[in-house]
Amino acid sequence: MKVIEHFKHTQKTCFSFEILPPLKGHNIDMIYRTIDHLIEFKPLNINVTYHQEEVVYKQLPGGLLKKQSIRKRPGTVAISAAIKYKYPDLHVVPHLICGGFSKDSTEYALIDLHFLGIKDILVLRGDPLKSQRHFRPEPDGHSYAVDLVRQIVAMNQGGYLDEDLLNRTATDFSAGVAGYPEKHTEAPNMESDLQYLKEKVDAGADYIVTQMFFDNKDYFEFVKRCKAIGINVPIIPGIKPLNTKRDIMLLPKTFGISIPNDLVDAVNKCRTDSEAFRVGVEWGIQQSKELMRFGVPAIHYFTIGIADNVKAIAREVF
Repeated sequence: MKVIEHFKHTQKTCFSFEILPPLKGHNIDMIYRTIDHLIEFKPLNINVTYHQEEVVYKQLPGGLLKKQSIRKRPGTVAISAAIKYKYPDLHVVPHLICGGFSKDSTEYALIDLHFLGIKDILVLRGDPLKSQRHFRPEPDGHSYAVDLVRQIVAMNQGGYLDEDLLNRTATDFSAGVAGYPEKHTEAPNMESDLQYLKEKVDAGADYIVTQMFFDNKDYFEFVKRCKAIGINVPIIPGIKPLNTKRDIMLLPKTFGISIPNDLVDAVNKCRTDSEAFRVGVEWGIQQSKELMRFGVPAIHYFTIGIADNVKAIAREVF
């Protein structure tokens, strides 16, 4: 069974969360600790993010600079396999992005996931590299998430890049995509962003996971506008609890979101990060309870390497 089947038929709101692969040189135990921290709340699925290579310049003797590509968080497919092996009752949802992949390397990644029995994927374009002003795909790579969805759908129908390939086996993937209640930072307006989202759904995406938001009214309006243009797949709200006082400045800058005045005022009254942490937990609890009353099929939490706040919320909600 895939997560989409749970989303469509569940009688109660499911709990899910997202983890970062460990930094290069670290081990997988930190992932297991995060999962063990949250396993008591019976998560439906765990998403594993993907991070493409970054370009850095290393100074050589004499002052010359050497261009070097590094991957700070490798191992998304391997980590997904390890989680599936250690926690067989959980759905693992690796992220697959356009950045850093050609169509061929995308096909090989999908073949690996197919061999592993992993059927759920969250499809994203991915962010531009820090050295890029705008996103640039790999040569013969996908420019947009909708193109990646189409490649997955084609493989589900037995369509591979090599048209002469014999004995082709159809895959059985379910693709989720991202949605933006406050619009994607690169979209000129909300209307165009919704049309881009509809293209992904029309191409074969099964469900939507939203970017984080802190005002549920943004999510409710987003769902309403999606339905108005014929987007009828499940829309899973994404929640990121505040963790420190600086988050009210960093999150809007990094993710192009807004934070309600009431939350900003509450955080500004905090003297320490510990107090801000508690404010973030309480806000997340109230957000989650209201979303559950609305009848969302699941709530997806972005841990970003920190599970204590998500656990505190889940303890009160699930």
